[in-house]
Amino acid sequence: MIPIRYIDPVYRPPSEAQSLILPLTDGCSWNKCTFCEMYTAPQKRFRVREDNEVIGSIRQTAEMYGESIRRVFLADGDALVLPTSRLLRVLEAIRTHMPAVHRISSYCRPANLRKKNQSEIGELAAAGLTMVYVGAESGDDQVLAAVKKGETFDTTREALDKLGIAGITRSVMILNGLGGKVWSEQHAVNSAKLANLTQPEFLATLTVSFPTGEERFRAEFPAWEPLSQHELFVEMEQFLSRLELRRTVFRSDHASNWLILRGTLGADKERLLAEVRQAVEAPQGVPLRPAWARGF
Repeated sequence: MIPIRYIDPVYRPPSEAQSLILPLTDGCSWNKCTFCEMYTAPQKRFRVREDNEVIGSIRQTAEMYGESIRRVFLADGDALVLPTSRLLRVLEAIRTHMPAVHRISSYCRPANLRKKNQSEIGELAAAGLTMVYVGAESGDDQVLAAVKKGETFDTTREALDKLGIAGITRSVMILNGLGGKVWSEQHAVNSAKLANLTQPEFLATLTVSFPTGEERFRAEFPAWEPLSQHELFVEMEQFLSRLELRRTVFRSDHASNWLILRGTLGADKERLLAEVRQAVEAPQGVPLRPAWARGF
C-alpha cells in the first residue's frame, strides 16, 4: 500500500500510467471550465496540501519502494499553482529520497505561469521538473471565452514559450469539436496557429464529450451544437492541414476519438492528412466505431 492520501477520483495523463502519483493539491484552483467534469465532485474541492504531508509521503514511499520509483506525476489539476519556493522543496525531496527518479511531470494551467518569471521556471527545470501537460483546448479566443477557460491565445502561448525556453517538455492538448458547428473552422485554424508558433514536443487531440450531461456546458454556450462524426473529421483535416511543425509527436488516439492517428509532424503530415481525408470522403451512412469500442 502506497503511504499517500488519495482522494478519488484520481486523474493523470495516459502516459503517466507507470508513474507515482503525488498530490500537492486536491482538485483544481480554477475549476470553472464548463466542458470539464474532473474536479466537480464535492470531495475534490480545491485545497493545497501541507508541506509536512507531502514531504512525509515522499520519504515513506521511498522507504517502501526505493529504486523502483522512476517517474513521479505531481497531482491534482494544477500543482504548479503553488509558489516556486514550495515546488522547489518538493522537487528537492524527490531528488533526495528517490534518486532513481528520472522524470517529474505535472498538469499546468497557463495562468499559473503568469505568476512565475523565466528565472523561476528555469529553477524548476534545474530541480527536476521535466515535462508539463497543458490543456490548451483551443487557440481561439471566442471558443475559450465561451467555455470559461480563463485563458486566451496569448496567455497560452506565453506559458508554452516560457516552458520551452526552460527546456521543459510540453505536451499540449486540443479538444476536437469544442467550438461546435458555429466556430468549428476558426477553432481549427487558431489552434493550429498556436501549435505552429510554440512548436510543442507533443500534441494530442481529444473529442469533446460530456459523460454526465451537457447542461452545465450549454448554460454558458447556448449556441453550441455538436459536430457529427463527418464534421469532426472535416475539422481535424482543417487543423492538420495548417500545422507546420518540425519535430512534434502527434497523437489522436484517446478513447473519445473516432479516428486513430499517430505520427510525427512534420515527417508524417501527408500520411496523416491522407488518413483523415479518406475518413472525410467515406460514405456517411456507415459510421466508424469510437476508439473505446475498438479496443484502443
